[in-house]
Amino acid sequence: MFKKLAAEALGMSDIGVIVPASEFDKVDADDYLFHEDGERIFFLIKSKKDEYCFTNMALIHVDGESAVSTKRMVKRYEYTGNRIGYCAIETAGNLDMDVELKFSIGDSGFSIDVRKNFIEQVKDIYKALIAIGKQQARDAVARDNALRTLEAMGGMLKLGSLQGEAAVVSHYNAVLDNLNAAMLDRHTTRDFSRVFEKYIHNNSAPPALP
Repeated sequence: MFKKLAAEALGMSDIGVIVPASEFDKVDADDYLFHEDGERIFFLIKSKKDEYCFTNMALIHVDGESAVSTKRMVKRYEYTGNRIGYCAIETAGNLDMDVELKFSIGDSGFSIDVRKNFIEQVKDIYKALIAIGKQQARDAVARDNALRTLEAMGGMLKLGSLQGEAAVVSHYNAVLDNLNAAMLDRHTTRDFSRVFEKYIHNNSAPPALP
């Protein structure tokens, strides 16, 4: 505990703050958004060396080597290919300066320290991440059901009932088009704007630390 307090006093810790929406265009992560495809920032945590940018389509992590280095590694985690796993908040004790947001996305785990006076904003992104994970789970079940349905239909279909090569090709294309539509469009959520709009409410200046 004393080591942590000493690090705070000396400015060596890497505790983040929540960037207000009015400042989104000034952060480094904004340069890596697919603005052309309608991607936009909904929530952003910024520390001395890192940015954690939650867009409607992905988490963009601008990873700095240190607070004094200008070198950055930009990592992108699309929600379509990276499931949200566990998600938790570790609240602050009486002497703590920060809360921790912990979650996994795909194979990567994150533990982000945020100044404790931003706790209401951290609660918002916590709820949004859990909601995204639930939708991803529902999508996965629906895609599995689509494949099971295709297998059942294949077992019911007799190839000899199709007259000629053209009929076989036409039937194949129709089945493939419908399967792709089910797997890639109807049951794969790419834009989570509605989730963020529902849960992100406190993206404004927090009260001062006591």
